[in-house]
Amino acid sequence: MFTVLSRAFTSLLHPKMLALMLVPVAVAVAIWLLAALMFWGQAVAWIDIQMRNWDTLQWLLAYWPLTLIAAHSAVVVLVAALMPVVLITIILVTGIFAMPIMVSHIGARNYPQLEKYRGGTFSGSAWNGIAALCWFLLLVAVTLPLWFFVPLWPLLSIGLLGYLNARVFRFDALAEHAGVDEIKRIVREDRWTLFGLGVCVAFAAHVPLLGFFSPVYGGLVFIHFGLTRLSRMRAHPLAGQSTRVFEGESIT
Repeated sequence: MFTVLSRAFTSLLHPKMLALMLVPVAVAVAIWLLAALMFWGQAVAWIDIQMRNWDTLQWLLAYWPLTLIAAHSAVVVLVAALMPVVLITIILVTGIFAMPIMVSHIGARNYPQLEKYRGGTFSGSAWNGIAALCWFLLLVAVTLPLWFFVPLWPLLSIGLLGYLNARVFRFDALAEHAGVDEIKRIVREDRWTLFGLGVCVAFAAHVPLLGFFSPVYGGLVFIHFGLTRLSRMRAHPLAGQSTRVFEGESIT
């Protein structure tokens, strides 16, 4: 894992990858900035109404200068909620749109001998991203009671984001070079290693501001792992291994 993480960092320093880091961030920020311009006032008003029923907020209103915090608490909550939403959007945009460019770049530079079976398609990548988001939201809902225990916040945040990283990037990293059966085999045999890589990238995502650029680094991490693993696997192929194209079936 350390080798893969270091290779990805080296690849990140290429001017093309550094420039590519800006695109998913710009797209995600533009999407949510437009949403904020359209619905900001209504969202703040709704949150403010909900929060005025909280005993803690009523306590803050009784003491100055805590009243200043209470008066703007709805804005603070909305901004705090938007931060992870923007990051999740960046991950999905990177996986669906930026990863093909990254795979082509890394494949040509570092794995030119690796034959392309093209087991994935754009529609398969989009479906994989949707499925990953649905499973992620389900896990968030299931673990919601645990968020009331403050010491668990870092673990829950990193674990869930690590799962999303692995679920999105593992398919897109292999889509161009691997056949569908090869993708399934790597996902099955390296499930926990992939999750571990996702967690490592999730740590980087928690660095203020720089975290928004971490998905491109995460994509490079999974590309290097996936193509290295694929190269070794083809040295010992399974009998009857297929190269069918992945059209939309969920890789679980």
